[in-house]
Amino acid sequence: MKITNHALVILNYSEFPTFGSTLVDMKVVILAGGRGTRISEETQSKPKVLVEIGGKPIIWHLMKYFSNQGFNEFVVCLGYKGDQVKDFFCDFVLRNADLYVDLARNSIDILKMETENWKVSLIDTGESSNTGERLSRVRPYLHEERSFFFTYGDGLSDVNLNKLHTFHKKAGKVASLTAVRPPGRFGALRIDAEQNVTSFEEKVDGENSRINGGFFVLDRKVFEYISGDNPSFEYETLPQLSRLGELAAYKHDGFWHAMDTVRDRDILNSSHERGETPWLSNRML
Repeated sequence: MKITNHALVILNYSEFPTFGSTLVDMKVVILAGGRGTRISEETQSKPKVLVEIGGKPIIWHLMKYFSNQGFNEFVVCLGYKGDQVKDFFCDFVLRNADLYVDLARNSIDILKMETENWKVSLIDTGESSNTGERLSRVRPYLHEERSFFFTYGDGLSDVNLNKLHTFHKKAGKVASLTAVRPPGRFGALRIDAEQNVTSFEEKVDGENSRINGGFFVLDRKVFEYISGDNPSFEYETLPQLSRLGELAAYKHDGFWHAMDTVRDRDILNSSHERGETPWLSNRML
């Protein structure tokens, strides 16, 4: 591969890896536009999804988690400091390659590189948009009449995505979320015997409580439930789906951690330093 004037031109590079097809042809929508005010020590200068865990942005860890399970097409909803996310992906080849730089010719040869089998759509969805609005704005980039994964760009887990998808198909609902065990600061879900979410409750703690873990499978019909001026997916769409009996809960008792604060970042970095990265394991629960 040769790079001239920052444009990528492929030149008979025989060492490019080849990849097999994904297990399920589904896209992954990632919310990456929020300001991350509770981790402002980091996000004053960068978007939250570029906060690093073990030397790589958390969005890399999240996408690697999906890719390890066979899902390699991503739609990233950009907002706050979205240009930095674009730069990260546009520079991805250079960051992960050995280079030969000819300054006189203003060219760069790729000598050796590590790459990912990812196709990434980077979509500006508004700097101040709420989550429902961001999802609505990427609708044109999703397959017609198919379900898709939907997640936040700041949480990691070891949930088995294929089992989650199978559960969603069997449940026959518009949306399925992953219900995880919470730290005490989160609100809780009420789930009935048929695994339907019946209500959301604020800051309910206890050994039997679960929270929305942020890993969803959504049918395209979900867009019928996103309306109004700058809607919130959590505070408008999900409660509406719950009231209508169209929201199922997939219970997950394995690893889950959201990076909301500096303390969360430090916990994940410490885990990475110890070699404990269940979200990167090939053995998903």
